[in-house]
Amino acid sequence: MDIQEEKEIATFAGGCFWCTEAVFLKLKGIRSVVSGYIGGKTANPTYKDICNGDTGHAEAIQITFNPNEVSFGELLEIFFATHDPTTLNRQGNDVGTQYRSEIFYHNEEQKGISEGYIGLLTKENTFGKPIVTKISPASIFYPAEDYHQNYYNQHQEQGYCSYVITPKIEKLKKFYKDRLK
Repeated sequence: MDIQEEKEIATFAGGCFWCTEAVFLKLKGIRSVVSGYIGGKTANPTYKDICNGDTGHAEAIQITFNPNEVSFGELLEIFFATHDPTTLNRQGNDVGTQYRSEIFYHNEEQKGISEGYIGLLTKENTFGKPIVTKISPASIFYPAEDYHQNYYNQHQEQGYCSYVITPKIEKLKKFYKDRLK
């Protein structure tokens, strides 16, 4: 079956970008995942710049995907299933505004799908607590330094990777195996 090659962009912040990047790289229909910074006021920020939270940037990933293979809605489902959208400016031990949960939409359709999905999760009380994920228009996305790209796949043995990221990958394999490459 020949799937028409189209490309769309999705940008999500869900804590440490190493974690979210590792999850989305495993999905069918994903063409690339770039770790970087978005939503802040400093031009060309570096990791050192954003670490204290003063620049306003979030650690985020920018996903290029084929919507004929994976929909934006499916990406949202995975996003919400693999991070905690109920903690403000925090994911696990990572604390600060740079670790916030936020969807940066690239068009009105993505905005509407995001609002609808959060509305559904809220109505069903999926997380037992209020969802704090923000929905914002995409702004300039700055790719992170090269050593942050594909981090998990190059450093799986490191403590942070094995204790924080590997469980997310295992959850993905258990609940979404039909969506994996």
